[in-house]
Amino acid sequence: MEPASGPDPLGRYWWRTRLGAFAVGAPIDGEPACHANGGTIGFHAKTPEMVQAFHDAGVAAGGRAIEDPPGERQGPFGPMILAYLRDPSGNKICAMHRAG
Repeated sequence: MEPASGPDPLGRYWWRTRLGAFAVGAPIDGEPACHANGGTIGFHAKTPEMVQAFHDAGVAAGGRAIEDPPGERQGPFGPMILAYLRDPSGNKICAMHRAG
């Protein structure tokens, strides 16, 4: 597994395999890194509907919706369907479906 040749536009270095990805970088909001800023736990969703179900279940369980509403976003690796939450402990979690 080789890192990206250089940082992405947000200063993150990525390592990717067919089973997942890992990135290292400073928090993109400019705030200090802590358990809930600068780290995200992500889950693969097989369908866009699973992304929405993740979001709805997370909010119903006490999570807080953050960033943009669930939906399609264009990323450096193509279109994705994403939903981001903060869990009740403040950790950032997301579900992602690759649209392409």
